[in-house]
Amino acid sequence: MVNDALRTVRLSVLDRSLTREGEGADEALRATVRFAREIEALGYHRFWVAEHHGVPGVAGSAPTVLAAAVASATTAIRVGTGGVMLPNHRPLVVAEQFGVLESLFPGRIDAGLGRSVGFTGAVRRALGAEKEAADRFGEDLGELLGWFTGDGAQGVRAVPSRGLRMPVFVLATGSGARAAAERGLPLVIAPARGEERMLRAIDGYRAAFRPSAAAPEPYRRPYVVVSVSAAAGATAAEAEALHAPEAWATVVSRTRGVFPPLEPAQKVLGREMSERERALFAEARDSRIGGTGQQAAEALAGLARRSGADELLLTLGTHDHGLRLDSYRRLARSAGLTGPAGR
Repeated sequence: MVNDALRTVRLSVLDRSLTREGEGADEALRATVRFAREIEALGYHRFWVAEHHGVPGVAGSAPTVLAAAVASATTAIRVGTGGVMLPNHRPLVVAEQFGVLESLFPGRIDAGLGRSVGFTGAVRRALGAEKEAADRFGEDLGELLGWFTGDGAQGVRAVPSRGLRMPVFVLATGSGARAAAERGLPLVIAPARGEERMLRAIDGYRAAFRPSAAAPEPYRRPYVVVSVSAAAGATAAEAEALHAPEAWATVVSRTRGVFPPLEPAQKVLGREMSERERALFAEARDSRIGGTGQQAAEALAGLARRSGADELLLTLGTHDHGLRLDSYRRLARSAGLTGPAGR
Protein backbone atom coordinates (compact mmCIF):
# COMPACT_ATOMS: atom_id res chain seq x y z
CA MET A 1 0.00 0.00 0.00
CA VAL A 2 1.34 3.42 -0.98
CA ASN A 3 1.51 6.11 1.71
CA ASP A 4 0.13 9.19 -0.06
CA ALA A 5 1.63 11.62 2.48
CA LEU A 6 5.11 10.22 1.86
CA ARG A 7 4.75 10.65 -1.89
CA THR A 8 4.96 14.43 -1.46
CA VAL A 9 8.45 14.25 0.10
CA ARG A 10 11.67 13.48 -1.74
CA LEU A 11 13.42 10.35 -0.47
CA SER A 12 17.20 10.05 -0.63
CA VAL A 13 19.90 7.76 0.77
CA LEU A 14 23.09 8.29 2.78
CA ASP A 15 25.63 5.47 2.82
CA ARG A 16 28.61 5.89 5.15
CA SER A 17 30.51 2.87 3.79
CA LEU A 18 30.50 1.07 7.13
CA THR A 19 32.77 -1.96 7.27
CA ARG A 20 31.44 -5.33 8.34
CA GLU A 21 32.88 -8.20 10.32
CA GLY A 22 34.48 -10.56 7.83
CA GLU A 23 34.90 -7.87 5.15
CA GLY A 24 37.66 -5.39 4.39
CA ALA A 25 37.44 -1.66 3.78
CA ASP A 26 37.95 -2.28 0.06
CA GLU A 27 34.85 -4.47 0.00
CA ALA A 28 32.86 -1.81 1.86
CA LEU A 29 33.75 0.82 -0.75
CA ARG A 30 32.87 -1.45 -3.66
CA ALA A 31 29.62 -2.29 -1.88
CA THR A 32 28.79 1.43 -1.71
CA VAL A 33 29.15 1.81 -5.48
CA ARG A 34 27.08 -1.32 -6.10
CA PHE A 35 24.46 -0.13 -3.61
CA ALA A 36 24.19 3.23 -5.38
CA ARG A 37 23.22 1.49 -8.62
CA GLU A 38 20.57 -0.49 -6.76
CA ILE A 39 19.21 2.63 -5.05
CA GLU A 40 19.02 4.46 -8.37
CA ALA A 41 16.99 1.61 -9.85
CA LEU A 42 14.49 1.96 -6.99
CA GLY A 43 13.84 5.63 -7.80
CA TYR A 44 15.42 7.47 -4.86
CA HIS A 45 16.29 11.13 -5.47
CA ARG A 46 19.95 11.31 -4.38
CA PHE A 47 22.74 9.16 -3.02
CA TRP A 48 25.26 10.67 -0.64
CA VAL A 49 28.52 9.45 0.90
CA ALA A 50 30.28 10.69 4.04
CA GLU A 51 33.69 11.56 5.49
CA HIS A 52 35.33 9.86 8.47
CA HIS A 53 39.02 9.57 9.32
CA GLY A 54 40.83 6.93 11.35
CA VAL A 55 37.65 5.00 12.20
CA PRO A 56 38.06 1.19 11.92
CA GLY A 57 34.37 0.73 11.19
CA VAL A 58 34.09 3.31 8.39
CA ALA A 59 35.81 3.05 5.01
CA GLY A 60 34.55 6.33 3.57
CA SER A 61 37.44 8.72 4.20
CA ALA A 62 37.53 10.54 0.83
CA PRO A 63 33.95 11.48 -0.09
CA THR A 64 34.60 13.43 -3.28
CA VAL A 65 36.67 10.54 -4.65
CA LEU A 66 33.95 8.06 -3.71
CA ALA A 67 31.26 10.35 -5.15
CA ALA A 68 33.12 10.30 -8.48
CA ALA A 69 33.04 6.50 -8.49
CA VAL A 70 29.33 6.50 -7.63
CA ALA A 71 28.48 9.07 -10.30
CA SER A 72 30.45 7.06 -12.88
CA ALA A 73 28.51 3.91 -12.00
CA THR A 74 25.06 5.57 -12.19
CA THR A 75 23.26 7.61 -14.82
CA ALA A 76 20.47 9.75 -13.33
CA ILE A 77 20.45 9.85 -9.54
CA ARG A 78 21.93 12.95 -7.88
CA VAL A 79 25.23 12.24 -6.13
CA GLY A 80 26.86 14.14 -3.31
CA THR A 81 28.44 14.25 0.11
CA GLY A 82 26.87 14.13 3.52
CA GLY A 83 29.30 15.60 3.96
CA VAL A 84 32.76 16.95 3.35
CA MET A 85 34.01 18.26 6.71
CA LEU A 86 35.19 21.73 5.75
CA PRO A 87 37.50 22.31 8.77
CA ASN A 88 39.68 19.44 7.50
CA HIS A 89 40.37 21.08 4.11
CA ARG A 90 41.19 24.36 2.45
CA PRO A 91 38.04 25.87 0.86
CA LEU A 92 39.79 26.35 -2.51
CA VAL A 93 40.64 22.64 -2.72
CA VAL A 94 37.08 21.63 -1.82
CA ALA A 95 35.68 24.04 -4.42
CA GLU A 96 38.02 22.63 -7.05
CA GLN A 97 37.01 19.06 -6.22
CA PHE A 98 33.32 19.82 -6.56
CA GLY A 99 34.03 21.85 -9.67
CA VAL A 100 35.63 18.81 -11.25
CA LEU A 101 32.69 16.61 -10.22
CA GLU A 102 30.09 19.04 -11.57
CA SER A 103 32.05 19.43 -14.81
CA LEU A 104 32.19 15.66 -15.31
CA PHE A 105 28.59 15.01 -14.22
CA PRO A 106 26.69 18.25 -14.93
CA GLY A 107 23.42 18.73 -13.10
CA ARG A 108 23.89 15.72 -10.81
CA ILE A 109 26.28 16.86 -8.06
CA ASP A 110 25.45 18.08 -4.52
CA ALA A 111 28.02 19.64 -2.20
CA GLY A 112 27.06 18.72 1.35
CA LEU A 113 29.36 20.38 3.91
CA GLY A 114 29.82 19.89 7.65
CA ARG A 115 31.85 21.49 10.43
CA SER A 116 33.02 18.43 12.36
CA VAL A 117 36.69 17.68 13.00
CA GLY A 118 38.40 14.38 13.82
CA PHE A 119 37.01 12.33 16.71
CA THR A 120 40.36 11.97 18.51
CA GLY A 121 43.33 14.21 19.17
CA ALA A 122 45.61 11.95 17.12
CA VAL A 123 43.32 12.14 14.09
CA ARG A 124 42.97 15.92 14.41
CA ARG A 125 46.74 16.32 14.57
CA ALA A 126 47.15 14.11 11.50
CA LEU A 127 44.62 16.26 9.64
CA GLY A 128 46.16 19.49 10.91
CA ALA A 129 42.74 20.60 12.17
CA GLU A 130 42.30 21.02 15.91
CA LYS A 131 38.91 21.55 17.57
CA GLU A 132 39.11 25.32 17.10
CA ALA A 133 39.01 24.84 13.32
CA ALA A 134 35.27 24.17 13.57
CA ASP A 135 34.76 27.74 14.82
CA ARG A 136 35.86 29.05 11.41
CA PHE A 137 33.14 27.13 9.57
CA GLY A 138 31.10 30.22 8.64
CA GLU A 139 34.20 32.00 7.35
CA ASP A 140 35.39 28.95 5.40
CA LEU A 141 31.92 28.41 3.96
CA GLY A 142 31.83 31.99 2.70
CA GLU A 143 35.25 31.57 1.10
CA LEU A 144 34.19 28.34 -0.61
CA LEU A 145 31.06 29.94 -2.04
CA GLY A 146 33.21 32.81 -3.28
CA TRP A 147 35.30 30.47 -5.41
CA PHE A 148 32.15 29.54 -7.34
CA THR A 149 30.89 33.11 -7.77
CA GLY A 150 34.28 34.56 -8.66
CA ASP A 151 34.59 36.52 -5.42
CA GLY A 152 37.61 34.54 -4.22
CA ALA A 153 41.14 35.85 -3.66
CA GLN A 154 42.38 38.45 -6.09
CA GLY A 155 44.57 36.97 -8.80
CA VAL A 156 43.36 33.40 -8.23
CA ARG A 157 40.74 31.63 -10.31
CA ALA A 158 39.17 28.38 -9.09
CA VAL A 159 39.29 26.22 -12.20
CA PRO A 160 36.89 24.68 -13.17
CA SER A 161 34.65 25.81 -10.29
CA ARG A 162 34.17 29.48 -11.15
CA GLY A 163 30.76 30.16 -12.62
CA LEU A 164 29.29 26.75 -11.84
CA ARG A 165 25.96 26.57 -10.01
CA MET A 166 25.27 23.54 -7.85
CA PRO A 167 23.37 22.99 -4.61
CA VAL A 168 25.45 23.51 -1.47
CA PHE A 169 23.94 21.93 1.65
CA VAL A 170 24.94 22.59 5.25
CA LEU A 171 24.91 19.81 7.85
CA ALA A 172 23.46 21.19 11.07
CA THR A 173 26.07 20.35 13.67
CA GLY A 174 26.65 23.08 16.24
CA SER A 175 26.04 26.42 14.51
CA GLY A 176 25.44 24.83 11.12
CA ALA A 177 21.74 25.78 11.00
CA ARG A 178 22.57 29.45 11.56
CA ALA A 179 25.27 29.39 8.86
CA ALA A 180 22.83 27.80 6.40
CA ALA A 181 20.18 30.46 7.09
CA GLU A 182 22.61 33.35 6.78
CA ARG A 183 23.94 32.11 3.44
CA GLY A 184 20.54 31.08 2.06
CA LEU A 185 21.51 27.41 1.77
CA PRO A 186 19.51 24.20 2.26
CA LEU A 187 19.80 22.55 5.66
CA VAL A 188 20.46 18.90 6.54
CA ILE A 189 19.59 17.99 10.12
CA ALA A 190 18.93 14.86 12.20
CA PRO A 191 16.97 14.14 15.41
CA ALA A 192 20.06 12.55 16.97
CA ARG A 193 19.81 14.78 20.07
CA GLY A 194 16.05 14.63 20.29
CA GLU A 195 13.29 15.62 17.95
CA GLU A 196 12.20 18.69 19.92
CA ARG A 197 15.69 20.15 19.73
CA MET A 198 15.77 19.45 16.00
CA LEU A 199 12.39 21.12 15.45
CA ARG A 200 13.55 24.25 17.31
CA ALA A 201 16.65 24.42 15.11
CA ILE A 202 14.50 24.09 11.97
CA ASP A 203 12.19 26.87 13.15
CA GLY A 204 15.20 29.09 13.80
CA TYR A 205 16.61 28.31 10.35
CA ARG A 206 13.39 29.22 8.60
CA ALA A 207 13.00 32.44 10.59
CA ALA A 208 16.56 33.60 9.87
CA PHE A 209 16.75 32.45 6.23
CA ARG A 210 18.10 35.02 3.79
CA PRO A 211 17.51 34.05 0.14
CA SER A 212 20.56 33.85 -2.09
CA ALA A 213 20.36 34.79 -5.75
CA ALA A 214 23.25 32.42 -6.41
CA ALA A 215 21.29 29.38 -5.22
CA PRO A 216 19.65 27.22 -7.89
CA GLU A 217 15.96 26.34 -7.67
CA PRO A 218 14.29 25.05 -5.50
CA TYR A 219 16.80 26.27 -2.90
CA ARG A 220 16.00 29.99 -2.97
CA ARG A 221 13.63 29.38 -0.08
CA PRO A 222 14.21 27.46 3.15
CA TYR A 223 14.79 23.82 2.20
CA VAL A 224 15.03 21.20 4.94
CA VAL A 225 16.43 17.69 4.64
CA VAL A 226 15.86 15.53 7.71
CA SER A 227 18.29 12.62 8.00
CA VAL A 228 17.09 9.56 9.89
CA SER A 229 17.97 5.90 10.29
CA ALA A 230 15.04 3.83 8.99
CA ALA A 231 14.48 0.11 8.51
CA ALA A 232 11.59 -1.82 7.02
CA GLY A 233 11.23 -5.57 7.36
CA ALA A 234 8.70 -8.31 6.80
CA THR A 235 7.84 -7.82 10.48
CA ALA A 236 8.54 -5.13 13.06
CA ALA A 237 10.92 -7.54 14.82
CA GLU A 238 12.92 -8.00 11.63
CA ALA A 239 13.25 -4.24 11.26
CA GLU A 240 14.45 -3.93 14.87
CA ALA A 241 17.08 -6.58 14.16
CA LEU A 242 18.31 -4.56 11.18
CA HIS A 243 19.09 -1.65 13.52
CA ALA A 244 20.98 -3.83 16.03
CA PRO A 245 24.46 -3.95 14.36
CA GLU A 246 24.96 -0.19 14.22
CA ALA A 247 23.36 0.31 17.62
CA TRP A 248 25.90 -2.08 19.13
CA ALA A 249 28.80 -0.42 17.28
CA THR A 250 27.61 2.86 18.81
CA VAL A 251 27.70 1.28 22.27
CA VAL A 252 31.28 0.11 21.67
CA SER A 253 32.21 3.59 20.49
CA ARG A 254 30.70 5.15 23.62
CA THR A 255 32.34 2.70 26.03
CA ARG A 256 35.68 1.91 24.37
CA GLY A 257 36.30 4.90 22.13
CA VAL A 258 36.34 2.96 18.84
CA PHE A 259 33.51 2.49 16.31
CA PRO A 260 34.06 -1.12 15.15
CA PRO A 261 33.01 -3.06 12.05
CA LEU A 262 29.36 -4.14 12.12
CA GLU A 263 28.59 -7.58 13.53
CA PRO A 264 25.70 -9.81 12.37
CA ALA A 265 22.39 -8.98 14.05
CA GLN A 266 22.05 -12.47 15.53
CA LYS A 267 25.44 -12.13 17.22
CA VAL A 268 24.54 -8.72 18.64
CA LEU A 269 21.12 -9.75 19.91
CA GLY A 270 22.55 -12.87 21.56
CA ARG A 271 25.31 -10.96 23.34
CA GLU A 272 25.49 -10.63 27.12
CA MET A 273 25.48 -6.91 27.93
CA SER A 274 26.23 -5.05 31.11
CA GLU A 275 23.56 -2.79 32.58
CA ARG A 276 25.27 0.27 31.13
CA GLU A 277 25.64 -1.38 27.72
CA ARG A 278 21.95 -2.32 27.67
CA ALA A 279 21.00 1.28 28.49
CA LEU A 280 23.26 2.67 25.76
CA PHE A 281 21.98 0.05 23.31
CA ALA A 282 18.39 1.15 23.95
CA GLU A 283 19.39 4.81 23.67
CA ALA A 284 21.14 4.17 20.35
CA ARG A 285 17.90 2.79 18.93
CA ASP A 286 15.60 5.53 20.26
CA SER A 287 15.76 7.91 17.30
CA ARG A 288 15.58 5.16 14.67
CA ILE A 289 12.46 4.33 12.70
CA GLY A 290 11.44 0.73 12.08
CA GLY A 291 8.58 -1.60 11.32
CA THR A 292 6.96 -3.19 8.31
CA GLY A 293 7.07 -1.17 5.11
CA GLN A 294 3.71 0.38 5.88
CA GLN A 295 4.58 1.09 9.53
CA ALA A 296 7.94 2.65 8.67
CA ALA A 297 6.33 4.74 5.91
CA GLU A 298 3.73 6.05 8.36
CA ALA A 299 6.46 6.96 10.85
CA LEU A 300 8.50 8.72 8.16
CA ALA A 301 5.43 10.61 6.94
CA GLY A 302 4.78 11.73 10.53
CA LEU A 303 8.36 12.96 10.89
CA ALA A 304 8.09 14.86 7.61
CA ARG A 305 4.81 16.42 8.70
CA ARG A 306 6.10 17.53 12.12
CA SER A 307 9.30 18.98 10.70
CA GLY A 308 7.90 20.32 7.44
CA ALA A 309 10.79 18.53 5.72
CA ASP A 310 11.12 18.85 1.96
CA GLU A 311 13.20 15.69 1.86
CA LEU A 312 14.13 12.69 3.99
CA LEU A 313 17.69 11.36 3.85
CA LEU A 314 17.52 7.71 4.90
CA THR A 315 20.39 5.68 6.29
CA LEU A 316 20.69 2.15 7.62
CA GLY A 317 23.80 0.51 9.05
CA THR A 318 23.30 -3.23 9.16
CA HIS A 319 25.49 -6.25 8.50
CA ASP A 320 23.50 -8.06 5.81
CA HIS A 321 23.68 -6.33 2.42
CA GLY A 322 20.69 -8.21 1.04
CA LEU A 323 18.42 -7.35 3.96
CA ARG A 324 19.50 -3.71 3.78
CA LEU A 325 18.53 -3.52 0.11
CA ASP A 326 15.24 -5.27 0.87
CA SER A 327 14.50 -2.61 3.50
CA TYR A 328 15.01 0.20 0.98
CA ARG A 329 12.91 -1.70 -1.55
CA ARG A 330 10.03 -1.94 0.93
CA LEU A 331 10.26 1.79 1.71
CA ALA A 332 10.39 2.68 -1.97
CA ARG A 333 7.28 0.61 -2.60
CA SER A 334 5.45 2.21 0.33
CA ALA A 335 6.38 5.69 -0.96
CA GLY A 336 5.25 4.95 -4.51
CA LEU A 337 8.71 5.22 -6.08
CA THR A 338 8.71 3.72 -9.55
CA GLY A 339 12.31 3.85 -10.69
CA PRO A 340 14.53 6.61 -12.16
CA ALA A 341 12.00 7.78 -14.75
CA GLY A 342 9.12 7.93 -12.32
CA ARG A 343 10.51 10.11 -9.53
